[in-house]
Amino acid sequence: MYYNNYDYDSINHAIEVGQVMAVWTIVALILAIVGGILVYFLFIKGNHKLGKGLAKFRDLLDFKIMLIEPILKILYLMLTIFIVLFSFNFIAVNFLAFLLFLLLGPVIVRLIYEGSLILIMIWKNTKIISENTEKSKEKKSTNEKAKEE
Repeated sequence: MYYNNYDYDSINHAIEVGQVMAVWTIVALILAIVGGILVYFLFIKGNHKLGKGLAKFRDLLDFKIMLIEPILKILYLMLTIFIVLFSFNFIAVNFLAFLLFLLLGPVIVRLIYEGSLILIMIWKNTKIISENTEKSKEKKSTNEKAKEE
């Protein structure tokens, strides 16, 4: 007869692992808080001259560059292909269900995608309006100073 001969009890091992995980979770939380605050004030909000690559990375961290648009495009394509291929499961069960799934599935996915894209377009247009408003305020203040002189 074969017996497992372990040096430690599995329950005690699980408790030890849980304790190590709890300690590491607390350490990771503290490091994340300190690191996040330091990165924000020293890198993102700092007015340091940076190279081209680091400037883009700063814009990414400051949410001036959004990643959601290309991710949504890829997800849209993947989901549409999946729905078209998945609809072939229904051929043997119910041909009408197959046709509905094949035709309506991609349309519904497209509508959801366009709805989310509208939100992104609203954000982009609002950003452009904000930038143009700031530029026009700067021009007005410059013109007013020139008139006063």
